[in-house]
Amino acid sequence: MNFLANENFPLFSITLLRDAGHNVVGIIEDAPGSKDIDILQQAQIEKRIILTFDRDYGEMIYRHESIAPAGIVFFRFNPSAPEEPARILLRILREDKISIMGKFTVVERGRIRQRVLSRNSSE
Repeated sequence: MNFLANENFPLFSITLLRDAGHNVVGIIEDAPGSKDIDILQQAQIEKRIILTFDRDYGEMIYRHESIAPAGIVFFRFNPSAPEEPARILLRILREDKISIMGKFTVVERGRIRQRVLSRNSSE
């Protein structure tokens, strides 16, 4: 899958996802300090799923009707180790019970919630 890891996403997790065969662009590596709206635009243009610990993306999309990327995975917890977000995401993808494409996915320890992303603002 193609991911865009927000600046707050651990570099070690980015490496683990790449090692598992995923295409991951890391904002921390390529464009630190980028604004959230620029990250949304990049993800939408490149058809990438945003990986983030930043709750602002939900507000931007649902309240302010900003453009929607291919998907967003919002990790709503403080990782106990830098590899934890990647390990959780890889487990979700491996189990293949839910799709993260076209969804705003909230990942908490022991719980996953999803909401369909509005495609109106990105078309």
